[in-house]
Amino acid sequence: MSSEAHPFDSSHPEQLTSGPILKWAGGKTQLLPTLANHYPPELSRGLVDTYIEPFIGGGAVFFEITNSFRYKRAVLLDVNPELVIVYNSVKSDVAGVIQALDDLEREYLAGTGDSRATFFYQMRDIFNGGIEQARRTAGRSAVDPQRTALTIFLNRTCFNGLFRVNSRGLFNVPHGRYAHPSILMKERLNAASIALQRATILQGDFELSARFVSGMTFIYYDPPYRPVSKTSHFTSYAQEAFDDAEQIRLSRWYRHLSDQGVNQLLSNSDPTNHIEDPFFDELYRGFSIYRIQARRMINSNSSRRGSLREIVVRNY
Repeated sequence: MSSEAHPFDSSHPEQLTSGPILKWAGGKTQLLPTLANHYPPELSRGLVDTYIEPFIGGGAVFFEITNSFRYKRAVLLDVNPELVIVYNSVKSDVAGVIQALDDLEREYLAGTGDSRATFFYQMRDIFNGGIEQARRTAGRSAVDPQRTALTIFLNRTCFNGLFRVNSRGLFNVPHGRYAHPSILMKERLNAASIALQRATILQGDFELSARFVSGMTFIYYDPPYRPVSKTSHFTSYAQEAFDDAEQIRLSRWYRHLSDQGVNQLLSNSDPTNHIEDPFFDELYRGFSIYRIQARRMINSNSSRRGSLREIVVRNY
C-alpha cells in the first residue's frame, strides 16, 4: 500500500478497529472524547491535507483520527528510537512482527512464576544489548520485526506497562508477574498496520515537523508531561530529558508555527493541581487554554491514581 492509501470511509470498516498497540504512560485513550471537542473544524470537514504528531507515544490520537476523519497524509515523529522501529515495522512487516511475538508469547506463557521472570529478564538483557543498533535502525527508518516483537513483549509483561529508560538509555522496568497478560493481539496489530500505511514515521525532534507543513496542516502535540508535584518525575521515555527548558522551546515553536497559520493543539499536565503555578498559562498566553479532567493511571501506589486536571491549548 502507498502512504496515500484509502482515506477513511465506510468501504474500509477494518480501520474502525485500529488503536494503540503499546501501553504508554500519559496515553490519551481515556481523553479521546474530550480531545475530539477541540479538534479544528477543518478536520471534520475533510479539509486537512497533513496531520502531524511530533510526540507519537502510544498513538491513541493518531489512530482515533485515522478511524474517524479524512485527511491526505500523516507524519509521526518521536525521539524514542524504539517507537520509530515499532511503528515502521508494524506498517511494513506486520506478519513478521506477529510471528516473532507469537514465539515470545508461547515460550513465556509455557512457564510459571520464577521461570517467567527469568525469561523476562533474559529478553530485557537482549533488548538492552541491541540499543545502539536500534538507534541506527530508527535513524534510517528501517524495519526490525524481531526487535518490535521484543518491545511489545516487554511492554505487555513488565510492571505497570511502563516504558522507562535510565540515563544510559537502557530499559529498566522490572517484571510484572501478571497471571494472564495480553501479549499477542493479532487483530489490533493488523488494524494498526492498515492505519499506518498513510503515515511517514521518523525519528526526530518536534522541530522536524516544519519540513512537512503543507496545505491545511493540523499538528497535535503530546510532549512528556511536566511533573505535577515534587514526587512526580516520570518523564524518561527516552534518554534525553524533556525539562522546563524544552517546554519553553516547544512553546516558542508553537508560536512560530501559529504565526504561519498552522492549526495546533497541545496537551500537558496542569501545574495548578497542587500549587499556584502559572507556568503554562504564561507560556501560552494569548492562545485558548482549557482545563480538563483526566485520570492518572500510572503510579506504583494505586491510592494515588486519581483525577487530575490537564490543560489543552489550541490556536484556532
